[in-house]
Amino acid sequence: MRTAKICLAGAAAAAMVGFLAAPAAAAPTDTTDTTFEVLVGTLDIVAPAAADLGDGAPGGVITGQLGVVTVTDSRGAADASWVASVTASVFQTGGGSPPETVLPEEIDYWSGPTTAFTGDGTFTPGQATAANALPLSSVTPLTAFTHGGGSGGNTASWNPTLEVNVPLDSIAGVYSGTVTHSVA
Repeated sequence: MRTAKICLAGAAAAAMVGFLAAPAAAAPTDTTDTTFEVLVGTLDIVAPAAADLGDGAPGGVITGQLGVVTVTDSRGAADASWVASVTASVFQTGGGSPPETVLPEEIDYWSGPTTAFTGDGTFTPGQATAANALPLSSVTPLTAFTHGGGSGGNTASWNPTLEVNVPLDSIAGVYSGTVTHSVA
């Protein structure tokens, strides 16, 4: 009888070890909480490094395009609005005497329509047509283009036209100055 009790106890112990050592049943699905971060980007404007508007006589008008200006907004903002503006320096030749100077106010600017854009919101030219051209200034920025509303990233490009109203007393020469676009 003693042998039977030991065998019965041994069988029970073996069964218990087998029960405890059994692998856990795998769940049919499992989840992983996952995160990532979208970083704040920048608001940038790029304009041509140089432009030649052509030539003309004193008292005439010289008209030429500046080249494509592009705003890139990668700020990832909930409100992706921005305003691009433009100013100009005095244009001079020779020694820069009054007859060798063309003031920014004697140069009209018109942005024209977008040449390309991406993103949502409203893209609005500052001066859609030549009839809307406005004089530049070295002090007061002129609105070149705006973007209102929308969210996330966007881009806008335009090719502005400059109309130089050459003063009648201008001296012949190559006049140099700077047109500056900015965005905020």
